[in-house]
Amino acid sequence: MSTKKSTSSGSLPERWSRRQYQGLALGNRELSFLAFDARVLALASDPQVPLLERLRFLCISSSNLDEFFEIRVAGLLQKIEGGMEGAGIDGLSPAQEMEAITRDCHALVIQQYQLLNDVLLPKLAKQDIRFFTRQSWDAKMQEWIKDFFISDIAPVLSPLGLDPAHPFPRITNKSLSFIIDLRGQDAFGRDSGFALVRAPRSLPRVIRVPSEICGVRDGFVFLSSIVHSQIHSLFSGMDPVGVYQFKVTRNSDLYVSEEEVANLRRALETELVQRNFGRAVRLEVAANCPNRIVKYLQKQFKLNDDSVYRVDGPVNLNRLFAIPDEIDRPDLKYPSFTPHVANVFESGASIFEHIAQRSPLLFHHPYESYMPVIELIRQAASDPDVLAIKQTLYRTGHESVFVSSLMEASRAGKDVTVVIELRARFDEEANIELATRLQEAGIQVVYGVVGFKTHAKMLLVVRREKHKLVRYVHVGTGNYHATTARAYTDMSMLTNNKAITEDVNRVFTQLTGLGQALNLKQLVQAPFALHKYVIERIANETRIAKDGGQGHVIARMNSLVDPGVIEALYKASQAGVRVELVIRGICMLKPGLPKLSENIRVVSVLGRFLEHSRVFWFLNKGKDQLFISSADWMPRNFFNRVEIAVPLEDQALRRVKEECLDIYLQDNMFAWELNAQGQYERLKPDNDAPFSAQQFLINRFGGGRVLH
Repeated sequence: MSTKKSTSSGSLPERWSRRQYQGLALGNRELSFLAFDARVLALASDPQVPLLERLRFLCISSSNLDEFFEIRVAGLLQKIEGGMEGAGIDGLSPAQEMEAITRDCHALVIQQYQLLNDVLLPKLAKQDIRFFTRQSWDAKMQEWIKDFFISDIAPVLSPLGLDPAHPFPRITNKSLSFIIDLRGQDAFGRDSGFALVRAPRSLPRVIRVPSEICGVRDGFVFLSSIVHSQIHSLFSGMDPVGVYQFKVTRNSDLYVSEEEVANLRRALETELVQRNFGRAVRLEVAANCPNRIVKYLQKQFKLNDDSVYRVDGPVNLNRLFAIPDEIDRPDLKYPSFTPHVANVFESGASIFEHIAQRSPLLFHHPYESYMPVIELIRQAASDPDVLAIKQTLYRTGHESVFVSSLMEASRAGKDVTVVIELRARFDEEANIELATRLQEAGIQVVYGVVGFKTHAKMLLVVRREKHKLVRYVHVGTGNYHATTARAYTDMSMLTNNKAITEDVNRVFTQLTGLGQALNLKQLVQAPFALHKYVIERIANETRIAKDGGQGHVIARMNSLVDPGVIEALYKASQAGVRVELVIRGICMLKPGLPKLSENIRVVSVLGRFLEHSRVFWFLNKGKDQLFISSADWMPRNFFNRVEIAVPLEDQALRRVKEECLDIYLQDNMFAWELNAQGQYERLKPDNDAPFSAQQFLINRFGGGRVLH
C-alpha cells in the first residue's frame, strides 16, 4: 500500500480545487460542534431528564469544550499565528472563525455556570444533596475540614513563592492551581508577592463530608474551597489577602511526521511527554480574581483577553462527573436497564454453532447485550479447534476482556494478530502500554499503516471444522470496549458468510502485509473506494429521480463534513431526491435552502445513550441497499483512515433501517432539527403523541418507564 501525507479532518484532498467548493453552501465545522455541545447542555437543562443525569450532561458539555480547545482551537490559533488569511471552504477566514468561536464559547460557559448555580445546585439541595461553600460551614464542619486538610491534603502540597529564584513554573494541562496574593515578609525578610499552589492530580476535586458532620445524607465540598480556607497555614507569618483558582488548557494534539520517523511508537512516546505542556490556548480563572492578577497570568501564558474565561464556580466542572455514581438515589437517575440477551445465548451452546445456524446475527447495543461479541473472543481463545484470531483495536479500555482473551489464546498456541492504532486520540499512551503487554504474550502486533489510522472494527476467527477451515467474523460500528457498549448505541454483526469473511481476511492481510488496494466482493473500504462509492450511490438516486422515479437517501452518522458528499446531496435534492439525515454532532450541510437543499432534512437526536451507529440506506428503485460502517462522512474517514462499510440484506436490512433510521426520524422529544439558517430547533410533540426513539428501543428490548 502506498502512503501519502495525512490531510487534516477539515481540509480538502489535494486533487480537489478549493475554488470549486468556495461557492458551495457550507456551514462552519467548529461552530457546528459548539452547536452540538449546546444541545448537550440543553439536556442538562431539561426537566424531563432525571436530576443527577442532568448534572452528568453538564459535565459532558464541559469536557467536550475542553477537548475542543485542546485540538480544534489550538489548530486554528496555529493557522492565525502562521499568517494564514485566506477563507476556508465555509467562506470564513481563520480570524473570522476565531471571533465567532470566541463569542459562542463565552456564551456557552456563562450558560454552564448559570445552570449549575441557579438551577442544579438548588434542586440538588432540595433532594438532600448539598455542595457546601465556605460561607455555609458551621463550626463543626470547619473543624472537620481543618483536620482533613492537615491529614489528607497538606502533605502533598508544595507552595511556591514567585521571585527571581522561583520563576513561574510550567503548569500542566487542565490542572487545578491557585494563585495567592501575599502581604508581609517571608522568613528571610523579603517582601512577598505572588505564590502558587498546584493541586496534584492524586487529590480528589470533590470530597464527601460525613453525614454526621454536615447534617445531610449526601454532602460534598470542593477541594478548591478547602485549600482556600486553609491557605494561611502554608504561608506562616504572611497574610494571603487573595486566593484564586485557575486552570490553563493547552494544545494537546500530537505532531508526528510519520513519513520521517523510523519508529512510530518511539516518536509518539517522545511526543506524549510534551503533551501536558503544549501552547496555552485558554485560561479559566475565578470570577472574583482582580484584573491585575488576571493580567499577570495572561502574561505568563501569552494569552489575550478573548482567551480568558472568568467562571463563577469550580474551574473544572467535568470533575463532578463521578458524583452521580457516588450517590445512591435511583429516583434521581435513569431507570435501571438490563440489555436484552437472546434466549439462544442462554443455553451455553457454542457461539460458532449459533452463528452457523443463524448467520447473520445482528445486535443493537446497548439495548441488546454485548455478551455475544465477548463470547466469540472468549470461546475462540479456549476452543482447541480455533487456529487463528485477528482483531483491530482502536479504543478498548482498561482490563479489557478482549485483551485477556487474546493473551489466553496466544498462550494456548493459537496464532494471534492484533492491529492496534497507536494514534487513537487521547488513548495513545494506553495503546502503547497495551501493545507492550500483547507482544510480551507472544502476539503479533501491527501498528496499522503509516499515514492512515486503522479505524475499522473487525474480529476474525479461523476454526477447523470437519477437516476444513471456516472463518467467523464480527464487524460493527463501535469499538471493542465493553464499558462503552453499555452507553453507546452501535450495531454488531456476527457472520460466517463466505464473501464477507473472505473480504475481512483480505483487509487484515493488507494491513499486516501492506499489499495493494483490494478488489473486495462485499465490503467497501476506505481510503480506496468508500468516498467514490457513497457519491455513486447518491448519484444513482439522483439519476432515478431525474428519470421520473423516486429517489431516497437516509443516512445516520456522527458528523457530516465532506464537501464532495455534501455537493452530491445538494444535486440529489435539486433533482427531487428525498434526503433524510440523522447526524448527532457536526453538520456542514445546510438543509432547506431554496433551489438547493429544499428536499433535505437534518435531525440530531441526543439522550441517555450516545448515538454512535453509522448506517447508510439507498432506495435504489426498491432494491434497497443498506450499510453499517465504522466511518462518518468526513475527509479524514474517507481519505486518512482504514474503514469498512458492510452491506446488509433482507430481514437484517429491514430491521436496521427501522431501528437505526426510521424511528429516529419520528423522535419528537429529544430531537433537534437543523434549519436553513444553520440553527437547531428542538422538536416538540404538540398534538402528536410524545415519541422518544431511545425509549422506544428500551421498551422493545427490555421495558422501562416512559420519560414524559
